[in-house]
Amino acid sequence: MLEVHHLTVRFSGLTAVDDLSFSVQRGEVFTLMGPNGAGKTTAFNAIGGFIPATQGSVAFKGKPISGLRPAQIAALGIRRTFQNNGILREMSVLENVLTGLELDTPSSFWGCVTGWPASTRAERNATARARAMLDKMGIADLAERPAGDLSFGQQRLVEIARAMVAGAELIMLDEPAVGLSPGDRLHLGQSLRELAAEGVAILLVEHVQDLVMAVSDQVLVLNYGKKIAQCSPEEVRNNKDVLEVYLGHA
Repeated sequence: MLEVHHLTVRFSGLTAVDDLSFSVQRGEVFTLMGPNGAGKTTAFNAIGGFIPATQGSVAFKGKPISGLRPAQIAALGIRRTFQNNGILREMSVLENVLTGLELDTPSSFWGCVTGWPASTRAERNATARARAMLDKMGIADLAERPAGDLSFGQQRLVEIARAMVAGAELIMLDEPAVGLSPGDRLHLGQSLRELAAEGVAILLVEHVQDLVMAVSDQVLVLNYGKKIAQCSPEEVRNNKDVLEVYLGHA
């Protein structure tokens, strides 16, 4: 589904991502881990077209996407969330999730103004899909609330619902468990495994280890931009290089 080959990103002489290669298969939850500053979000941004790569290439379903703009990459079937939360605070929760369907809703401005049947039908279908996703995420009761009134954890769930609602083939989630309660993390993990079972590929950046161990098929650990391990969650626990990075000893 996703192939990353020798990805390198440099900023003014600093190498943030160093010769990174990996692939994510359909129906797989693939997690990037590492300490702060390891290059995880930089790699995400380069894959998603938000920053240019210095070297290397990225392909989606066998087609190169390096150099494409973020909107072009999203239109191909890749959606993502952001570490710093991208909620539209003045809009309702439902309206926030509906923005995730903008590329999939074939209605024109004049169609909406004049109430053309096709436009009305498209808007109705989009609303039904958005409400169904909110229900799946366990926050259907918040649909009419202003997003800015929610807790940080609830806002994260809204942002994740917006990324998921379009039926993307690859979803990139940057630290989705930040601010979530243990119960919400459990629900998020179940939702991710359900999506994977439906054939969605999921690329995850996460620090919360109980979520990583519960949902991941593969874990890649970065340190100073370089890959130091790639293995199953069970193997990560006993990898001496990983223990050295996180604990200072093996």
